[in-house]
Amino acid sequence: MKDIQLEERVVSDHKNKITARGVQVHYGTTHALKDVDVDILDHTVTAFIGPSGCGKSTFLRCLNRMNDTVASARIAGEILLDGENIYDRSVDPVQLRAKVGMVFQKPNPFPKSIYDNVAYGPKIHGLSTSKAELDGIVESCLRKAALWNEVKDRLASPGTGLSGGQQQRLCIARAIATSPEVLLMDEPCSALDPIATAQVEELIDELRSQFSVVIVTHSMQQAARVSQRTAFFHLGNLVEYGETGQIFTSPKDPRTESYISGRIG
Repeated sequence: MKDIQLEERVVSDHKNKITARGVQVHYGTTHALKDVDVDILDHTVTAFIGPSGCGKSTFLRCLNRMNDTVASARIAGEILLDGENIYDRSVDPVQLRAKVGMVFQKPNPFPKSIYDNVAYGPKIHGLSTSKAELDGIVESCLRKAALWNEVKDRLASPGTGLSGGQQQRLCIARAIATSPEVLLMDEPCSALDPIATAQVEELIDELRSQFSVVIVTHSMQQAARVSQRTAFFHLGNLVEYGETGQIFTSPKDPRTESYISGRIG
């Protein structure tokens, strides 16, 4: 019990990394997200949970402007990253996505070598000045993604030739290669077997020392295992947000309790 209290106190000392106020999303005539206010802390894993179609992935995609790529999407409200509005006209979405990396549900390595998958971001963003520096970035990111020892002798092999769990860790290495400040993960384990899932969960826990990590998951057990804070979405509303232990053991809203106990979903 003491350990949980200590962790919660440490988390509460972390500063806000992302501040969202009054966020609304429409896809055509569908009101997908309604007036969401939330503060996402630095160096913390925040889990978004809720039934399918509740708005959790929609909100995640607002945080690096991925909804910009959807023609029918309209976004209102304010999302600040370190106090700066990411929807300001002066913000380049490409540069924003270097700061706010994303890992998707299905592993999607580029049809390139393992090396080039990781090197791609640093190359296009000009983050390395020499081949030796790029080699160092690739090795460092593969180590952080707990993949280096498995692939160091076949860096020239295609990334698509790896197992599903290895591909997802390669995608994590690729996402952190641009030195982001926030890492978004949209159900990163849903296509993985239990062993690969455990490896990725362990990795998520390690990554929070360097990044703010936000994960959408359909698995409440996963949210309870990996996150320090949890947000419950339902029918486009952010119903409840707080310390993960509190959300799962003594939720304040009856809808949260109904979802956690399996009565709605």
